[in-house]
Amino acid sequence: MASLDSKTLSNKRSEDGNEPICRENNVLQKHVAFFDRNKDGIIYPWETFQGFRAIGCGLLFSTASAILINVAFSQKTRLGKMPSLLFPIEINNIQRTKHGSDSGVYDTEGRFVPTKFEEIFSKYAHTNKTALTSDELRRMLKSNRNPEDYRGWVASYAEWMTLYVLCKDIRGFLHKETIRAVYDGSLFHKMEKERVSR
Repeated sequence: MASLDSKTLSNKRSEDGNEPICRENNVLQKHVAFFDRNKDGIIYPWETFQGFRAIGCGLLFSTASAILINVAFSQKTRLGKMPSLLFPIEINNIQRTKHGSDSGVYDTEGRFVPTKFEEIFSKYAHTNKTALTSDELRRMLKSNRNPEDYRGWVASYAEWMTLYVLCKDIRGFLHKETIRAVYDGSLFHKMEKERVSR
């Protein structure tokens, strides 16, 4: 097997403890990397704020998101370290922030699961096979709920409804290619470029 440099590997080992997880396989890291504005592997609240502003979110929403996301996720990504009042999120450990009541498109190691992604559309996209309406999205969220996982319910609802509000088309459809792009983080870059070019 060809050797990989340390920049390519995350700090996390696979579930069996043998093979390191390659960053290129960890789509969840790519999903959040957009918010690492200075590309140092750590996302601070001000970077989360800047990222949300860069994709067109308002001042109040961006501020609230930065506070909630960094406070909720910081310590989960920094196991064994003292809590920090700067609430940094370490990208290499982002898979530790995965919550319940989600779609399962990211596995426990942060990798993309194509069958779970396709399942979103085979189960819930009835009006248009390659897009979700608001009602279909709500049905999916309700179906994904784990019993008494209130934090997971809120997190999933907030994530999906934010995506829907920002990215639905004029007919109210959230398209498959848009959802796929949010999973790998490429949507955020596209949204920022479109906003800058206006």
